Amino acid sequence: MLIDTHSHLNFKNFEKDYAQVIERSLNYDLKAIINVGSDFKTSKRAIEIASRYEKGVYATVGLHPIYINQKDFDFHSFKKLATSEKVIAIGETGLDYYRNEVQSEKAKQKEIFLKQTGLAYELNLPIILHCRSEKDDPLGAYKEMIEILQNFIKDKNLKGVIHCFQANWKIAKEFIKLGFYLGFTGFVTFTKDEELIEVVKKTPLDRILLETDCPFLAPVPYRGKRCEPWHTKFIAEKIAKIKKLSFQKIAKATTQNAEKLFLSIRFQKA
Repeated sequence: MLIDTHSHLNFKNFEKDYAQVIERSLNYDLKAIINVGSDFKTSKRAIEIASRYEKGVYATVGLHPIYINQKDFDFHSFKKLATSEKVIAIGETGLDYYRNEVQSEKAKQKEIFLKQTGLAYELNLPIILHCRSEKDDPLGAYKEMIEILQNFIKDKNLKGVIHCFQANWKIAKEFIKLGFYLGFTGFVTFTKDEELIEVVKKTPLDRILLETDCPFLAPVPYRGKRCEPWHTKFIAEKIAKIKKLSFQKIAKATTQNAEKLFLSIRFQKA
């Protein structure tokens, strides 16, 4: 059984049929789906959806860095949301320097990122990190995020995952050293980036998580179509091929990793 650790069934793309998508995905031997919030509204929506299921569907709350100009991060409001028994992580949050309209607001992104990091630590929840660099400096945001985390963590116990990892092995090792997991999406099924393939090869099995980021990044053979949580199996198959391991071994390891990171605290409560 697999776990999709990063989906967005709380987005408008699934407004009319999220229940059918969840049913279809769980019937495809998916053990759990984690719906990730990107602002207050989608975080609340993720909780509403998860609350309709006794098990198998969970939520996270957070403010994505691309929304910092449009929406506020009210610490107390997000904290209140995060007390729901269905919430198993804070995020997604982080740094996104890719879009031109946010180039001048790096300081604000860092400030809000640190607030959410603090919330995760305060509530003893893992954090889901989003990181995307400028086109002409593909590792810049990753390096800045590592520095921020190193300064924050020190003697603190903070766990999490770097979502949709797309940097090199040197960067990957730094996140692993900090105790973080690497999340791989359908991107690995069609990328020609040899450095990323090397990361998949070298990353220890106990540090890998599977995630669709649906409705985005549909894997081969569904590239260009709406991605769904059950597509996780194609990501697992590709990772198995890259690492020259069986699908069953990848499935078992990644599911154990997801349960350890996200579900160990609240798994019995939901």
